Amino acid sequence: MNQPVHGPAGTERIVAEEGAQLDFSRHMSYGDYLHLDQLLAAQHPLSPAHDEMLFIVQHQTSELWMKLMLHELTAASAAVRADALAPAFKMLARVSRIMEQLVGAWTVLATMTPPEYTAMRPYLVNSSGFQSAQYRCIEFALGNKNAAMLKPHQHRPELLQQVQTAWRAPSLYDESLRLMARCGLALPASHLERDWTAPYEASEAVEQAWLQVYRDPAAHWDLYQLGEKLTDIEDAFRLWRFRHVTTVERVIGFKRGTGGTGGVSYLRKMLDVVLFPELWSLRTHL
Repeated sequence: MNQPVHGPAGTERIVAEEGAQLDFSRHMSYGDYLHLDQLLAAQHPLSPAHDEMLFIVQHQTSELWMKLMLHELTAASAAVRADALAPAFKMLARVSRIMEQLVGAWTVLATMTPPEYTAMRPYLVNSSGFQSAQYRCIEFALGNKNAAMLKPHQHRPELLQQVQTAWRAPSLYDESLRLMARCGLALPASHLERDWTAPYEASEAVEQAWLQVYRDPAAHWDLYQLGEKLTDIEDAFRLWRFRHVTTVERVIGFKRGTGGTGGVSYLRKMLDVVLFPELWSLRTHL
């Protein structure tokens, strides 16, 4: 039996000895569980440029975080629909923390200089983050619906189906408004049953309902909490968009994007998109 040894070095020795007793040919290992062989073999630079590895890893890790974000957003919407707000709050808080990771990732990519990006750009051909199906599903789940955004995925039927499902479903905000109506607040019928594929339009009546919640938080505590969780998410999402546009401008200036968008000009327009408008406009009236 191993005897306890005080101090970090002794602790490491005991752990190493205990680990040595395991037969990893029979037991699942860390790498097996995480499929690290496949994950770490998924980076295939096409150019001779040293910095292409940064570009690939940055976008692959962002896609992994977005996978988790979609997992949480989908579950949170279902929880709101089922009036299960306690677990929904935990999931929405996690979405905000994931957004912080995505915001921070831009600072790493920003270490790529224009000459370094130019050296690898021709090898990207038409590939672009604009074509990310997961990002589009996140936008749709948060209510920024736009049928034109389905087109970049038409060449992949399975991805198109995934994006269309998110496009046709009520957004997280739609589910939140329906919850408010179930809680007895006056919401317009036009915002409770509508064409979920259409962009959301702000409503004075919806703002008044949220104002009722914010003027008496004690009487509407769960809805008040929900409003703040949604505001946290949009706050973080705005930061992500801002860091995106500043990083792109820093690296490529005002060149067109590889996917055919206007690059910085397109991204700046996205800064003006408001996901949950009444949660921001009500603050002027409190």
